[in-house]
Amino acid sequence: MDPRYPIGKFTDSQDRSPERRQTLIRNLANLPSQMRAATNGLGDVQLDAPYRDGGWTLRQVVHHVADSHLNAYIRTRWALTEDSPVIKAYDEVTWAELPDAKLGPIEPSLALLQALHLRWVSLWRALPEEAYSKTFIHPQSGANTLAKQLELYSWHGQHHVAHLTTLRQQKGW
Repeated sequence: MDPRYPIGKFTDSQDRSPERRQTLIRNLANLPSQMRAATNGLGDVQLDAPYRDGGWTLRQVVHHVADSHLNAYIRTRWALTEDSPVIKAYDEVTWAELPDAKLGPIEPSLALLQALHLRWVSLWRALPEEAYSKTFIHPQSGANTLAKQLELYSWHGQHHVAHLTTLRQQKGW
């Protein structure tokens, strides 16, 4: 198993069925509690351990997920309110090195994920079928539909939870 991709690399299933969409939304709804459970009881020494050689610390992973999903939520809203907007990319590696992500307590990011996902999941569930074909333009990856974004961020959350839980398993935490 490649420790960078404990659940495998992202692949878009291309399944746009309402049933698949409900599964993906459910994954997003469950993510905050999964992140909280995956970090429950960890102290600073454990949170400052990298999930793999050369990788981010568990602390940075938690903050990254909050940062990434906040950006994705805003992209979702732009796609719903503008005609194929060009979104602003951000340098996730540099963001992970900022003091709040590298040294800060994880509770604010866990609380942010909880509140953010309540809003985001509510929005996803309320969208009509045709909204999932709305697009935004990412400067690096090009056009993305909301259907693909939903698939990606469902995977993204599970991907990073697996970083946390795999290290915990390996270390017996």
